[in-house]
Amino acid sequence: MTKERKRSLWNEKNMLLTGAEIIAEVLIEQGATTIFGYPGGAVLNIYDALYEYRDKIRHIMTAHEEGASHAADGYARATGKTGVVLATSGPGATNLVTGIATAYMDSVPLVALTGNVGTSLIGRDSFQEVYIAGITMPITKHNFVVRDVSQLADILRDAFRIARTGRCGPVLVDIPKDVTAAKTEFERAGPVEIPEPPMPVQEDILHAAEIINSAKRPIIYFGGGVVSSGASEKLAALIHTANIPACHTIMGTGVLADDDPLNLGMIGMHGCFTTNKAIDEADVVVAVGTRFSDRVALNTKKFAGRATIIHIDIDPSEISKNVPADCSLIGDVDRILTELLPAISAAEHREWKDQVAEWQKADYVPEDSDTTLKPHQIIHTISRLAGEDAIFVTDVGQHQMWAAQYCGRSKPRSFLTSGGLGTMGFGYGAAIGAKIAQPNRRVIHITGDGSFHMNLNEACTVASYNLPIITVIMNNTVLGMVRQWQTVFYGGRYSSTSPERKTDFPKVAEGFGLSGVRVTTPQEFEQAFAKALEDNKPVWIECMIDKDEKVLPMIPAGGTIEDMITE
Repeated sequence: MTKERKRSLWNEKNMLLTGAEIIAEVLIEQGATTIFGYPGGAVLNIYDALYEYRDKIRHIMTAHEEGASHAADGYARATGKTGVVLATSGPGATNLVTGIATAYMDSVPLVALTGNVGTSLIGRDSFQEVYIAGITMPITKHNFVVRDVSQLADILRDAFRIARTGRCGPVLVDIPKDVTAAKTEFERAGPVEIPEPPMPVQEDILHAAEIINSAKRPIIYFGGGVVSSGASEKLAALIHTANIPACHTIMGTGVLADDDPLNLGMIGMHGCFTTNKAIDEADVVVAVGTRFSDRVALNTKKFAGRATIIHIDIDPSEISKNVPADCSLIGDVDRILTELLPAISAAEHREWKDQVAEWQKADYVPEDSDTTLKPHQIIHTISRLAGEDAIFVTDVGQHQMWAAQYCGRSKPRSFLTSGGLGTMGFGYGAAIGAKIAQPNRRVIHITGDGSFHMNLNEACTVASYNLPIITVIMNNTVLGMVRQWQTVFYGGRYSSTSPERKTDFPKVAEGFGLSGVRVTTPQEFEQAFAKALEDNKPVWIECMIDKDEKVLPMIPAGGTIEDMITE
């Protein structure tokens, strides 16, 4: 169909369109006007349609399909919308797997569109044929394989609906090439309606309120589910109405302002002493939008062993999966908190808060330096200069934990990281997606030399689209987190953690068309970061840190507060 003919049909209710054109139409009706992808043979019809629809759909081409999947993920995390990624058959599709799994583990709404060989070639080991629906079945909410173009529109709409219904997550739609070429009648529709999840009965809500109101040593522990439901304000109201100290998972960073006096900080393996001690001593734990992962409930038999546990979450499968709940409220967190709040009594908890304050005196505090770069000082400087509106995006490793501990975020969707899967290589793609989604906000990509080697190829994407992302590379020349474990638990036997790479990051940045600088002191870093903010251009800042810097405190896997390591 010519461009002119297409435009003549914009206002017609029914149109005869190809499968590729239907894909474009459904993307538009579902509000997916930005997609990330990489072209290939099986999706050429789709890309031809995207050319015709280029004034309505923006396509961002990345360096690699994995980068595209992380970019779609970052876009979704930064906006709350459904991210969309497009890849060709075979290796294009399989390159999405890690990104899809990342989104699945962190409950990120994502629609992955993959091309496939023609239907007559499926099952014959054809060139670039792979059964991507089977490969991704364990890491998606649902998979579709389209065989009939007349079903394509409804399948795509179902994909967007499923991605956002209940606990969000990725959905894959695999589309053979001949389906994208075939024609059928298409009727426009509006965005899909997302059904409201069931609500707990009022009796259960009142029972939970009674437990909270009678608590002497309560604590609230919240996670990424609060972000997904948009419940940050309601949670803050609960915390302040009942005057309850609160702590968060890494996915809950930014939900409650870092400087809020009731925010005790992060809990778990690299959480502070106070949060882990308070959970251990609490008589009531209110878990909101979180799943008691093994990075928080390190020893499930002893976690919150003195407490009555109230678990509020949208996913019934998470209730009592890891830690038994005494009371559960299943449904949308924001709606549940809305119903719960009127039944919550104001309280002081003075004795409990005094005890918490005493524990805070024992929290680990790293030492500053005027001459050498310290990770916590790097993060503090970034937070101070970039401001509270900046979005922090991390890769995975020591730098991720340092960023979570010291980032000072005060808004939801301002700290993006791979929590559940722990995906090295997540950061740069996700930062691209976040910047595309939020062009008026600063995006700071915090990474380590190990993680960055997995995704620095996306610098060509940053350069192509002139995205002013500031990348801060904490370079300790080793795989820092693995080395830390080898130091503490393996007698200093450093097996394959010192790769002896010779990468000159500033020169590599220059080769991609970016600017780069290496710094070795706090003053040099502050000057370089301030200049990067002023220039508003893509830049890499390589920070040379000591290879023996550790993420502290640390509780070993399976341990308790008694096993905490602080040096």
